[in-house]
Amino acid sequence: MASSAVTYAKDNQQRFLGELKDLLRIPSVSTAPEHKDDVRRAAEFVANDLRRIGMENVEIIPTKGHPLIYADWLHAAGKPTVLCYAHYDVQPAEPLNEWLSPPFEPTERNDNIYARGAVDDKGQLWMELKAVEALMKGHGGKLPLNVKFIIEGEEEVGGESIAAYIRKEKAKLKADFALVCDTELFAPNLPTLCVGLRGLVYTEIEAKGAMTDLHSGMYGGAAPNPFFALIEVISKLKDAKGKILIPGFYSKVKAPTKAELKAWKKLPFKEEHYRKTEVGSKVLTGEPGYSVLYRTWARPTLEVHGMPGGFIAAGAKTVIPAKASAKVSMRLVPNQDPDDILKRYLAFIKKHTPKGIEMNVKVHSKGPACVVSTDNPYIKAATEAMHDVFKKNTVFIRSGGSIPVVTDFQSVMKLPSVMMGFGLPDDNLHAPNEKFHIPNFYRGIESIIRFFEKLGE
Repeated sequence: MASSAVTYAKDNQQRFLGELKDLLRIPSVSTAPEHKDDVRRAAEFVANDLRRIGMENVEIIPTKGHPLIYADWLHAAGKPTVLCYAHYDVQPAEPLNEWLSPPFEPTERNDNIYARGAVDDKGQLWMELKAVEALMKGHGGKLPLNVKFIIEGEEEVGGESIAAYIRKEKAKLKADFALVCDTELFAPNLPTLCVGLRGLVYTEIEAKGAMTDLHSGMYGGAAPNPFFALIEVISKLKDAKGKILIPGFYSKVKAPTKAELKAWKKLPFKEEHYRKTEVGSKVLTGEPGYSVLYRTWARPTLEVHGMPGGFIAAGAKTVIPAKASAKVSMRLVPNQDPDDILKRYLAFIKKHTPKGIEMNVKVHSKGPACVVSTDNPYIKAATEAMHDVFKKNTVFIRSGGSIPVVTDFQSVMKLPSVMMGFGLPDDNLHAPNEKFHIPNFYRGIESIIRFFEKLGE
């Protein structure tokens, strides 16, 4: 039997979608200073709705960057407390010419809503709010459990403010578990919970040679070249098969359990389809002896993202640059300590720095991996709720990415996270024509309603 909250949500689907469109029209691009006011406007839009649906103590919290939003409703004595997380900021929309409809004018096509932020993460943020609204209406102005919200506007630019806030306000945010709606289904119509994320150490190596850029005719053969220094060091970090050569790098790596590996084998995953449609390369690379899902979810990596420096304009200019840099990151897996890995990485760079070159390493971000146990009551209830909605067994996956806030919930607050997301692999997160499948928006609302009702029983 559908609860009255589920019925209310079904009766109000069109209104919910209309409200989401209003939120999507606000270009809350957190990385662009010219959109600072828009980011603020999006925060106010969300905070106003939290007040309207009956949440209490709603506040917009100023930070050095973009504001955080807090709200709570704590009148379910003896019931668990959930900390709901989402973010209202979005990625830039460029390249604009590749969008079929304007990124900030939400457009419906073939059962999808197209807009920047549709699935990452405004659509999923709105699912959380609408589930709470439906629960309030269906339960006579009460919720079946205690609810706190912490919503940020800096997820797409590193989330520094929320990281500081969590550390400072541990008591205020105290809960039994966190609900994070910022992930996706493994495949269409397949209910999915993400139970693992890789950690990250993101660095920038700067190599300095001469005191100024030099003419390569006059000085080539005598002056050190920072690019070659970087090439030399980076080429030593990894072998041709993809094995990372930093001593001790793999010493703490924890393998996935046999049960996990068995479950991954059953997932609807075709390597050839992945190579062709998702990667689009001639072959897939990486450590031999591991499947693609194992390599992307449970093995550490080292990648180079960009090498700024020297002369990069059109035409020719013969210059030995005075300095050049390389952006290098490592994804980490359970039991690898980011500080330990960073120490080993720095020692390796120092040891292999060629003569005549000074290398400095800047750390942009670092955080450990996390894996959530699937036998806690919150994951169990979430699994059942999604089964009720999708009429299929829920699968557990990991993600190769990192959600720093989940790691903070785990390490700073000792909170397990239920990562319940309703995006799809082809939703174009961070790319042109981002979309959210409208039936998944409604299923997400219903899943959260049923999840909270189960926990309140």
